[in-house]
Amino acid sequence: MINVVVLISGSGTNLQALIDAKQKGDLAVNISAVISNRPNVKGLERAQLAGLETLVIDHTKFASRELFDCELRQRIDNYEPQLVVLAGFMRILTENFTRHYSARMLNIHPSLLPKYQGLNTHQRALEAGDQEHGVTVHFVTPELDGGPNVIQAIVPIDNGDTVESLAIKVQAQEHVIYPMAVNWFAQKRLSMDKHNSVLDNEVLPPSGYVLDTRMN
Repeated sequence: MINVVVLISGSGTNLQALIDAKQKGDLAVNISAVISNRPNVKGLERAQLAGLETLVIDHTKFASRELFDCELRQRIDNYEPQLVVLAGFMRILTENFTRHYSARMLNIHPSLLPKYQGLNTHQRALEAGDQEHGVTVHFVTPELDGGPNVIQAIVPIDNGDTVESLAIKVQAQEHVIYPMAVNWFAQKRLSMDKHNSVLDNEVLPPSGYVLDTRMN
């Protein structure tokens, strides 16, 4: 069973999905710690209710991004994790930090990457007139939201969808695919080779493994 450290900044719904999957026996990991860069967020409460160790490293207390990342890295490494999971961690990480955890750090992003890197993804998809949207789990590299995709879930954009209704659809799929991806890594089925995701010894396509909810 691998050690995992989860990084959060807010409500922690994806953390909860991991906790739930572990409690159901669907996720064979040890969540060693949950670290937040913001105090008093809902995600810390979720972690504590699950009996997990929590830690706050407030980024506003550091003079630079580099100093914060250095402290964060030291704290993470104290737990000797095989995997670092970004679960709504709203910080742009430095290149040194991402290289230190190369091939062993995952992130989840609410768009079908490489579309809509960065923020306000639901609004941007609606403004573009897209007929589909979704969420991507990917390995983290120095390029923001640019690491190789592991898995995507596609959701339809229906007439009348709003930012709020689209966010609900996407978040529901986040809670499905993030535990799947973490479990693949824990089972040694998933790895990163150069700039590709590899699942069961096969290089995944640029989109990653695709779960298309439009077929349901």
